[in-house]
Amino acid sequence: MFGTSSPVRPGPFDPVLACANEVILGKAHEIRLAAACLLAGGHLLIEDLPGLGKTTLAHTLARLLGLQFSRIQFTSDLLPADITGISIFDRERSEFRFLPGPVFSQLILADEINRATPKTQSALLEAMEEGQVTAEGETRPLPRPFFVIATQNPTHQIGTFPLPESQLDRFLMRLELGYPDRAAERSLLASGGQRERASQLAALLDASALPGLQREVAAVHAAGPLIDYVQALIEASRQNPAFQHGLSPRAGLGLLAAARAWAWLAGRSMVLPDDVQAVLPAVARHRLRSVQGSGHASAEDIATLLRGVAIP
Repeated sequence: MFGTSSPVRPGPFDPVLACANEVILGKAHEIRLAAACLLAGGHLLIEDLPGLGKTTLAHTLARLLGLQFSRIQFTSDLLPADITGISIFDRERSEFRFLPGPVFSQLILADEINRATPKTQSALLEAMEEGQVTAEGETRPLPRPFFVIATQNPTHQIGTFPLPESQLDRFLMRLELGYPDRAAERSLLASGGQRERASQLAALLDASALPGLQREVAAVHAAGPLIDYVQALIEASRQNPAFQHGLSPRAGLGLLAAARAWAWLAGRSMVLPDDVQAVLPAVARHRLRSVQGSGHASAEDIATLLRGVAIP
């Protein structure tokens, strides 16, 4: 029904993925999802315990892609102006001058975002959704490409403020890195850590090439039956009694964009159901809240959802 896609070809992202896998050991699937998120034009949320490589992953992608990088350490006393910028009075010119905040970069690491108050968390909303910042009564565009990687500690830890649903929905994907497998951890212990290696990486792509690659991804073909399959998954999530509410149309658009990116990374010019299934957990879990307690959908919930929808 889907026909035959073009032959699998090596892509410009293959060296990036290979190098990232040498730094972030044993996490090839998660690294590929992070790359797909960027290529789809989305933003990434990584939730996990401290010390599992969240920050190193952000540094690695920024270095390999030649992106201007800023890190914002979220704390309980961080203010919105600390993110967006402030105006100061220039005595020589007798006028106010705007000093851009760290959000005016191509790749933002919002580190431990849920340690800041909801008011400060919301300072990223306009930037992530509109690609611009309104401060001091003036709207200023952000650089292109613009990509936010936010990390957060599990919400049961002390000193965290759960992200509101509107903020969570700005993230195309949510990942958990988890503990490395035995072989990867053995290599990590023997090397003494990978943070220093990440800081020494050379760019393998030019940042100016990313918008063109994102346009290529957006042009990956999704056949009618494939779109029907995505729509069936969305409708099944709304009808599933295990969830408080189902996926929104915006989530459906994000799922299709992520599947296109996954297909492109595989060297194909056509989206297959396998691509949708590969990205669905990362796209959907943080958007679906279980009726049992206040937690989000589990991996088994998503697997059940997939089993309930026939592949065209």
